[in-house]
Amino acid sequence: MATEITYIDAIREAQAHALRDDPRVFIYGQDVAAFGGAFKATKNLAKEFPGRVFDSPISEDAMVGFAVGAAIEGLRPIIEMQFADFSTVGFNQIVNQAATLFWRTGVPCPITVRLPFGGTSGGGPFHSQSLETIYAHYPGLIVLTPATVEDAYSMLLEAVAIDDPVIFCEHKFLYRHLKAEKLPTEALPVGKARIARVGRDLTIVAYSAMVQDALEAANELLTEGWEVEVVDLRSVKPLDTDTVMASVARTGKLLCVGESWPWGGVTAEVIARVASEGYGLLDAPPQRLNAKDTPVPYHPNLWAAHRPTVRAVAAAARKILRS
Repeated sequence: MATEITYIDAIREAQAHALRDDPRVFIYGQDVAAFGGAFKATKNLAKEFPGRVFDSPISEDAMVGFAVGAAIEGLRPIIEMQFADFSTVGFNQIVNQAATLFWRTGVPCPITVRLPFGGTSGGGPFHSQSLETIYAHYPGLIVLTPATVEDAYSMLLEAVAIDDPVIFCEHKFLYRHLKAEKLPTEALPVGKARIARVGRDLTIVAYSAMVQDALEAANELLTEGWEVEVVDLRSVKPLDTDTVMASVARTGKLLCVGESWPWGGVTAEVIARVASEGYGLLDAPPQRLNAKDTPVPYHPNLWAAHRPTVRAVAAAARKILRS
């Protein structure tokens, strides 16, 4: 029996593939060379590709600035942030330099910024933030949120090939919890959502780790006679409104689930689009479920109460289904 491939394995293999196929690709970040990265996403890559995987100073601002300069010169850097939270130190370089470069100069900026994001037990407020909404706000950036091993591999390869700056949000909780039998040979393109589960009674739209929770909630609701459709957004910028709208047309009801904070988030954007463009499709008011509007707590019990859980998703779905 073949060894199962984890989500973090898929990310490592995608980077190896990109380095092997394109001499313009290199990896830059804190402790990514000999140490193999904080989560071992670059383990052994420095040995396999000498001179193309190297350590940066402890300055996210400098890391992204260096990547933008390299992209201007024709290279395709992959930048690893140790935690998504730390990327805010390089925020100016990402949103004011990388995102605007092509529109100011006509020169593309093909950088990929890998963000280990989302909560884990005991992570606390400085190592658990979900920042996809912040980056999606800025024109010029592509924001990807793979929810499967297969997408972690194929979407990272596509990210490196894209001529625009890409924010690649990889969920830390999925790194070693999610497994697949093999890597994919084909995949949906960036910007296309996936129907993760077919249903007729309610649409749950989710992304990243929340897709797995939504699928578990759908399995629970099936035992009660409800058939729930789950839409995996895959990318939040661009956002595949057409697939979401088609699903809502089939079910008439919508629940959007995200791990990030509720204020102005991806879930709010999805509901706004459905309400404005597909109001007549709805048989009940659309609802959303997000983390609590507080910093992420350290204690495992508080963290479990802070983020949406399978139980919370199922309860929110029942409320809509019975309306």
